[in-house]
Amino acid sequence: MSISRRRFLQGTAAAGAVAAAPSFYINKALAEGEPLRIYAWAGYFSDEMLADFTDKTGIRATFTPYGTNDELMNSLRATDGSGFDVIMPTVDRVPGYLDYDLIQPLDESRINWDGALASAIEGSEVGGVVDGRRYFAPSDWGTEAIAYHRRFVDIDRETLSYADLWNPDNGQGVTVRGHSALVGIGLWLEREGRLPFPMLESYRSEEAMRANFDVIVEEAVKHKDLLVQFWDTENEAQAAFRTNGAIIGQTWDSTAFRLKQEGEDIAYAAPREGALAWMEGFVIPKNARNVDAVYELINWYYTPEAGAMFVEATGYNSTSVGAEELLPEETRQFFLDSYTDADLENLWWWPIQEPWYVTLRNEYQDRYLSA
Repeated sequence: MSISRRRFLQGTAAAGAVAAAPSFYINKALAEGEPLRIYAWAGYFSDEMLADFTDKTGIRATFTPYGTNDELMNSLRATDGSGFDVIMPTVDRVPGYLDYDLIQPLDESRINWDGALASAIEGSEVGGVVDGRRYFAPSDWGTEAIAYHRRFVDIDRETLSYADLWNPDNGQGVTVRGHSALVGIGLWLEREGRLPFPMLESYRSEEAMRANFDVIVEEAVKHKDLLVQFWDTENEAQAAFRTNGAIIGQTWDSTAFRLKQEGEDIAYAAPREGALAWMEGFVIPKNARNVDAVYELINWYYTPEAGAMFVEATGYNSTSVGAEELLPEETRQFFLDSYTDADLENLWWWPIQEPWYVTLRNEYQDRYLSA
């Protein structure tokens, strides 16, 4: 999947000329019945967003947060796809939900696709469309790369690598997420010719995955004494910098964005191996009760105003046409400072992570965490 933020912005300009205004309507049966039950990443729906959605559609909504893809998957498996009307997994995990028969295909005729960036729709076909049926309406995208405190870390952005996380000069001041840190180390080792297989082969066969990750974990453990904290959720990543002494880490772009908003001298940059890039979107669980309201939510989201509110709430990139034009200057400047054109051409998009891979990934992560 070769999609960059520049292509998204180009898609904005192209689609903005033809995008039609959505025709919101108040469905009294929905508004007076049970609310739309949203299960999404922590921080993805602010009170302002929920109030605006209700104001525009007349539909009440409740928001339950989760912190990881695994937490979302485990929740749906435990309830056989019940309990919520809409979820927001990353696109690479969608085929796994189908393996467990947990989600249903979208009725594409009910979605205002003119409000979504054409490049995001195209890019989400890998994972989001299975056997010719679409299960995923793209909502946002972002990256995981290197956040660092300018006051304490000297970074050469021209040669920046995942290897720089493990520079002893940083002392015990590194924070990473277990499983994605192993991927970053893997990309560094692949660049140096130290893996038995190309990194992407790890997602295609158990043999390649085990061969690569045996090498990766061995290297990761060598540098574990430099860690100040592992993180799993956004709040934990921010806390590592705020209170636990982290000065550099492999984090989401939103982590650096939020810390910078708070006045911290934090920068964010992509290593030469490529920032890890992901896309999320709206998916309907198999046993959703309020499916009509889900389509209202998607069409509400595919407006510039809702997309801009999402970016302000999260720090991620919205796939809504025109959202960027409504953002404050400081928000726009953060992305310009964080990504060069070369960075955007070099994004490393997460491959599809099938259940067998996730099981092995967790096995190797546990080895890393417990070493």
